[in-house]
Amino acid sequence: MNILLCPLSDGGYLYPAIAAGRELRRRGHRVSLLGRAGAAPVAAEAGLPFAAAEEFGGQRAFSAARWGRTGLAQYRAVSRAARQTGADLLVTSVLCNGALLAAEALDLPVAVIGLSVHLWDYRAGGAGEPQYGRTRENRTAECLALYAAVREQAGLAGRPSRWPGNPLLGDALLLRGLPELEYPGAELPERVHQVGPLPWEPAADPAELAAVREQVARTGKPVVYVHLGRFFGGGSPWPRLNAAFTGGPFQAVVEQGRSTDPRPDPGADLLLVRKPWLGPLVALSGLVLTSGTSAPVLAALLRGRALGVSPNGSEQPLLSGACLRAGVAVHVPRTASPDPAEPIRRAWLDAGLRGRARALGRRLAAVKGAARAADVIERAAQPSAPSREDHGYSISRPGPGGADAAVGGRAGLDQPALGLS
Repeated sequence: MNILLCPLSDGGYLYPAIAAGRELRRRGHRVSLLGRAGAAPVAAEAGLPFAAAEEFGGQRAFSAARWGRTGLAQYRAVSRAARQTGADLLVTSVLCNGALLAAEALDLPVAVIGLSVHLWDYRAGGAGEPQYGRTRENRTAECLALYAAVREQAGLAGRPSRWPGNPLLGDALLLRGLPELEYPGAELPERVHQVGPLPWEPAADPAELAAVREQVARTGKPVVYVHLGRFFGGGSPWPRLNAAFTGGPFQAVVEQGRSTDPRPDPGADLLLVRKPWLGPLVALSGLVLTSGTSAPVLAALLRGRALGVSPNGSEQPLLSGACLRAGVAVHVPRTASPDPAEPIRRAWLDAGLRGRARALGRRLAAVKGAARAADVIERAAQPSAPSREDHGYSISRPGPGGADAAVGGRAGLDQPALGLS
């Protein structure tokens, strides 16, 4: 089978897709990767053939920060790349409306690699789930509206969808968490599968890692790893970080992530980094502070580290709530407090918190995630065939695509962008 990976090119989306792709390649499938040009070195390290999205008209179409604005460009790029490579199946990321529509237009099955928790409405249950900020219903409605808008601009609105009623899942949606991270008693929709964390990242540069170790050794204080997302805590996190790590008992290694305006105080015990890997930095630390995005949460738990969470948007409130329910995290308030280091100190001294984090991490690590993901992806391609390996979970069959899907999709490829950037 010829498989085209077309995830978002940000590490939190790209690396899990590579983990699944490498397992599929091990099973004998041909696997290639489509992404923005900057992802080429990562693809090379993973040993996967790479195509730059820019060469297919996909400028900025695989950026997580622009996911809601570049659906049509992504649709065109994926469609063209899939034709050129002769793809039999697509593997993409959650929120990639353009890739979903390319699969529909070309009548190809598509597997969607999701986050650690389910973003949208449950099939049943979950009525008592606390809603932090936006509700699941609101989030589902907005994502469906964005999908429908791109579908119309791509020229696919005049015929039935390949996935009537629930198109955001593709033929299979793969969640990277565990069932216990979902709200108790809630039922996931059909076509949603728990596959575990799918860990992979580029190898750390030995010299860069040695430099980090040398710098934290100079201070000698216990290390907290801080992973900044674009929405960390709402507004700038720097006043709180400066207050928490100035003159106190801890130092922090701060991965800036998508933070574009770092403001560390000169006297703060803060070491700023921007690396394509985070595992070794988590291993240096005793605690991880995060806004609650999937990559740092999973990296922390897989290494038995407890969490301090300060959520804002996207999946952050849902995943943070799951970690708080599981007793592996403490909440770090977004507002100023008399002792900003208190949540860090409390988490650091809580042996029960650390023990629960280690236990949950062991359960995550025990999941054969890449094998589970490959099983689901293979089943999506051949819904009537048995899975090559049985890893102890159920698989639901995707609905069939329309017989005229490829014809209608090709007609829409050259339509104008209609205002989408």
